[in-house]
Amino acid sequence: MKLAVFSAKPYDKRYLGGVHAARADADPVELIFHEFSLSQDTVSLANGADAVCVFVNDSLDTPVIEALHNAGVRAILLRCAGFNNVDLRTAEKLGLFVANVPSYSPEAVAEFAVALIQTLNRNTHRAYNRVREGNFNLEGLLGRTLHGKTIGVIGTGKIGLAFARIMKGFGCSLLAFDPYPTDAFAPYGEYADLDTLLPQCDFVSLHCPLTDSTRQIISEPTLAAMKPGAVLVNTSRGGLIDTGAVIAALKARHLGGLALDVYEGEGSLFYNDHSADIIQDDELMRLTTFPNVLVCGHQAFFTEEALAEIANCTLQNLEDFRRKVPCKNSLVREGHLLVKRASLPVRSV
Repeated sequence: MKLAVFSAKPYDKRYLGGVHAARADADPVELIFHEFSLSQDTVSLANGADAVCVFVNDSLDTPVIEALHNAGVRAILLRCAGFNNVDLRTAEKLGLFVANVPSYSPEAVAEFAVALIQTLNRNTHRAYNRVREGNFNLEGLLGRTLHGKTIGVIGTGKIGLAFARIMKGFGCSLLAFDPYPTDAFAPYGEYADLDTLLPQCDFVSLHCPLTDSTRQIISEPTLAAMKPGAVLVNTSRGGLIDTGAVIAALKARHLGGLALDVYEGEGSLFYNDHSADIIQDDELMRLTTFPNVLVCGHQAFFTEEALAEIANCTLQNLEDFRRKVPCKNSLVREGHLLVKRASLPVRSV
C-alpha cells in the first residue's frame, strides 16, 4: 500500500517516518512525501497511491476528490482535527474512507492561546525588540494584571476546557458560550449567550470549529458588543473572524488587541517562507502594522507531544482502513455522514 503525504514538512517526515519505521513489520505501507499542498493543480501526484494524507490548508473540494477517486485513491487521512477543507458528502458518495485526528494534545493549543494573551497583554514582544537595541524605557509597555479579569471562552471542547483550566489558575472569572454545554466546564465558570458574554469580558478566546453556524462569529455586530478595550484571541480557524470588521474595530480603538494564530487567507502563505516575496494580502499586511496585534503562522499545535500523537493516530487510522475494521475516527460511514454540518456543536478542534 502506498500513502502520499501532501504539504509534507521536515517535521512531518521525521515524526510520520519515525512512527512508521517502528511499526513497519506489521504495517507494509510505503510513504511518499510531497512538499506541495494538495489541490487541483497537484492532485496528479497522487497517481499510484492507495491513500493520501493531508493537512489544514490542503484543498479537497469535489473536483479534487473525484480526481483522487479516479486515480485509485480510496482513503483520505487528515493529520489534523478540522475537516472544513474536505467535501465529505462527495467523499462518502464515492465510497472513500475519511478519518481525522480528533484530539491531539489539547493542552498544546490552550497553552499557546495563553501565551498569546500574556505576550500581547504585557507587551513582551515589544520589550524584547527594545532591549536588543539598548532601549530599556518602559513607556508604552504597560499591561494589566490578569488576576480578577473576566475571560470569555467560545467553544468548550477539549481545548476550550484546557484553556479555561489554565485561566482559572490565574484567578480569572470565566464565561463560556457553547450551544452544547458540558458539565465539565462547571468547575471553571458559567455559560452565557454571546449577548451576555461579550460586554463583560476583558479577553475573548475562540476554541470552536469552522462550520456554517460559526463562520464569522466575530463580525461587526459581535465586535460592537464587546467590552471596549477587550482583547480577542483566535487559535482555531481563520474563518471565525471577519478580518475587515476586526481591522475597523482596531482602527476605532474599540478592540484593544488581537492575537491570531490562524487567518482566513492563510492557505497560500502559512507554513512557507515568503520573506523574499511581495505578499499580496493587503488585510494581513495591514494587521501586521498595528502595535497591538500579534500574528503567528498556525503553530499552536506545534509541540513534540502533539506531532507524535498525530503521527500515531494517522497511521492507526490507515491501519484500520487497510484491515477493514471499524475506525473510531472515521468521518463517513455506511452512506451517512457521522458529522452533520448544520447541527455540529461549537466545540474545540
